[in-house]
Amino acid sequence: MRRTSRLVVTALIAILAMLAGSGCTVIPPSAPYTVNDEGAGDPLTKPFQRMIAIGPQRSWGPIETFRGLQAAMAAYPEDPAVLQQYLTPQARQKWSASGPVTVIEDLYEVIPPASMDGTEPSMKITVKGRWVAQISEDDSYKPTAGPWSQDFELVREPGGGYRVNSLPQGLLLTAADVARSYRPTNLYYLALDGQSRLVVDRVRLRLKTTETYAETVLKRLLEPPTEALRGAVTTGFPAGSAIESIRSGEERVVINLRGDFDVLDLSAEDALRAQIRHSLNNNEIAKGRIIEVQVDGEPYITDRPGTEDSWLGDGGERAYYVDNGALHYLGQDGAAGAVAGAAGEQRDGYDHFAVSKDNGNGIYVAARTSTGVSIAKIGQDGGWQEVIQGKHLTPPTWRRDGTLWTYDRDNQALLRYDPNGSGGPQRVATPKQFVGLNITGLRIARDGVRVVVTIDNETVQIGALIGEGRGVRLGNLQSLTTTEGSDEIIDVAWADDLRLLVLVKSKAGQILNEINVGDGQTSGVPLKDRVSSLAALNDRILAGVGSGGDGKILELNQDRQTWTAKLESAAGDPLFPLG
Repeated sequence: MRRTSRLVVTALIAILAMLAGSGCTVIPPSAPYTVNDEGAGDPLTKPFQRMIAIGPQRSWGPIETFRGLQAAMAAYPEDPAVLQQYLTPQARQKWSASGPVTVIEDLYEVIPPASMDGTEPSMKITVKGRWVAQISEDDSYKPTAGPWSQDFELVREPGGGYRVNSLPQGLLLTAADVARSYRPTNLYYLALDGQSRLVVDRVRLRLKTTETYAETVLKRLLEPPTEALRGAVTTGFPAGSAIESIRSGEERVVINLRGDFDVLDLSAEDALRAQIRHSLNNNEIAKGRIIEVQVDGEPYITDRPGTEDSWLGDGGERAYYVDNGALHYLGQDGAAGAVAGAAGEQRDGYDHFAVSKDNGNGIYVAARTSTGVSIAKIGQDGGWQEVIQGKHLTPPTWRRDGTLWTYDRDNQALLRYDPNGSGGPQRVATPKQFVGLNITGLRIARDGVRVVVTIDNETVQIGALIGEGRGVRLGNLQSLTTTEGSDEIIDVAWADDLRLLVLVKSKAGQILNEINVGDGQTSGVPLKDRVSSLAALNDRILAGVGSGGDGKILELNQDRQTWTAKLESAAGDPLFPLG
């Protein structure tokens, strides 16, 4: 037998279960198989399939032995003993499951030596497949493409069969293994800018047979965020906090914590409530139930379903568009009039508009000109004022704290301006790798933390604003996507805290992709017209087509396949506040 299947068909599982129930002796199957862990309808957990691995068999050749080893890796967290059976004593001493998890496609090839008669005391086999992703030790998931190859050394056992003598550190899983045992999970931390805002961190968590999904989520929430947000967020959990227990009833979930909580600090209480609520509910856990948080068994926080919550506020839902340098409101049925003041008056030379959030001091609009960036307050007394000078600035972007940002390509400087502060623009520290790069775009997400950076209109990187106050800096840059050949990035827009829209011009036409910046998962959005600009807010996506009198604005329909015209003429770029 040259190839052994890793999974036994469902019928075999059913037969085994029937035999077990009838009192018959169950003979273990000769290949790994999976069993369902349904969770018995528990609102705190998720159903998943658990791999049941078996040890190496004397009758197995090198191909079957490696496939058995890989199945044992898939089962390792639940049953580490089986994998140890595949290793020689030397390999057991050197190998560790810690480290990044390598994820490859389900179909891979095990290639033994070309000349093999079965009597060799040792051999090197090559395993070839294709990359899917890497799951880092901080639980972040990074898609990876291209061929994957790795050599493994096998030694022959005196009584028959093989053992693995050398292998790289960490687990090797297939895409099916990850789909079966891991779940994409959103964790919510606190922004550092004092704006009472949550920031979502996307991870892949392995489901466990020893605890509910709710326990897994909250235990991971007690740990630091992934590298992408390290230094950019904080938490409401005091150092040393722990989960004592989580139990559920018909209408409520009770979480008992241990730690140095200040039960008299109401702001800390509200922040902690928001973290727990969204980290559970937004992962489809305990939705519609009262969440009661205790500290050492004593009542601390009660969160009721439907309670008003502004911790994920977007900064405003009103849509705008530009017509010949004038900012207009975009209503449900089309044009809804120009905004008040100078911002609503037509003028030449103003482009790449951006609208701020109202932080109690009114709403500002910014625009780029040939000499810099100007702003105007929306209102009858609002006039345009140039606040940042420069001939080669990136389009302006607002942060939710009310500050205005742009990158000066001539001076290679990231600039921040506070309309309600004193003085001019301030320089913000940037990573060393920025030196010499042609930064063509920079947009801050509505969470006030993540930043998308476009380089040469070819590469998109995601960073974060680290620290707070005057000490804030841009860091944690990670590559998200790169165009191919002569393709060019036309525009990017934040849909929400995780989803980024990227519009690309290629030889074959235009491509619009929605990319989850937390795990790189990508989906295409169909286009019919030639789009020049984008604006997005959650599930609303607006597209500017053409310019001047012939310009129009389209909105993506709920089917996410077709578009409807919101304005048929005299329309320029669409906008939402922030993003």
